[in-house]
This record gives sequence, C-alpha cells and structure tokens, in this order.
Amino acid sequence: MKDVLISTLLALACAAIQAQAPASPTQRLRGSVESFDGSTLVVKERSGEVLRLALADNFSVSEVLPIALSSIQTGSYIGTAAATDERGNLTALEVLVFPEAARGTGEGHGPWDLQPGSTMTNATVSEMVVAAGGRTMKLRYKDGEKTIVVPEGIPIVTLKPGDRSLLVPGAKVLVTAQTRDGKPTALRAAVGRDGFTPPM
Repeated sequence: MKDVLISTLLALACAAIQAQAPASPTQRLRGSVESFDGSTLVVKERSGEVLRLALADNFSVSEVLPIALSSIQTGSYIGTAAATDERGNLTALEVLVFPEAARGTGEGHGPWDLQPGSTMTNATVSEMVVAAGGRTMKLRYKDGEKTIVVPEGIPIVTLKPGDRSLLVPGAKVLVTAQTRDGKPTALRAAVGRDGFTPPM
C-alpha cells in the first residue's frame, strides 16, 4: 500500500511539473507561402528551409499594407525595427503604424531579428521633426524613450484584419510560430497582397 501511495504521489508531482513547464518560445518566420490547404501552411523561409506548420486553434491573419511617411503623426502608436549607425544613432529599417485598436501592443524596446543587431521599439510618437532626407521620431514607452531617425524610402506600413484567402502560393509572409505537442504550429501570419513583403 505504501509503494502504491509513493508511486501515486510521484506521478502527481511529475504531472504538476509538466503543467508548470514554460511554453516553448515563439519564433518569427519570414518567407513566402509554398502551399496552404486549410489545415497546413507550408512556408519557404528566407533561409531557404521549407517548413510545414499546423495551425493553432486561434490562428489569425493580418494584411500588411504600405502607407505614406506622413501617416506617422505625433500621438501615433508605432513599432519600428532599427539598426545602430556608426555614430550610435538608431535608424529605422521600417515603421509599422498600429491601428488604434492595437495601441499598447508589445510596448517597449528590445532586440529584434530582422537583421543582426537590430532592435524593435513599440511606443507612442511624442515628437516628429522633419529634416533633410527624412524625419526624426521621439518615442515614449512605459520604461523610457528613444530617438530614431526615419530615412526617406524605408517601408512604412499598417495592418488590417485579413483572412486565409491571402495565403496563396508566392504570398510574402511573416509567421509567428511555436512548437506545440512536438509540431511546428503557426499562431498568426502577417501577409502582403500581390507580392508585397511585410518589412518587419
């Protein structure tokens, strides 16, 4: 009886540890759609690797659309990938102007994987200064602020709700994925229409 009790307690302890195990980290996959059959999304990643992804139950699709630089206004909530130049200044690689409903998404500043050494800042524009060749944004977020140069010609985009009909072969995508039950699983996809590439 004692052995049975010990075995039961050990089994319960193992179950509790498994329940508390952290979820696997998410990863961002940038590439193009190879195929989509409604349940499996096949993506050719920018590295050339072809990945087959199951879909999460709450899988969602957003369309990424180009907009004008003038769309960035004081008070806009934006996300910008940036790189540090030789003088130590942050220079934007792209800017995403979030829809108002998404204000506060991922607020803060940290590393990003668009290119080696890049960062991402999600914040509110507190000031815009127009200068030769572009603009300078002052961004404020809950733990601090950053000043980022926005050169002319970089991609400026926004998002709107999309649907799975955008996932056609050749469509450019940014897929957020996670391993679930041992399978690569797509959580959400940002998709460009007619060959437009999500720049994030």
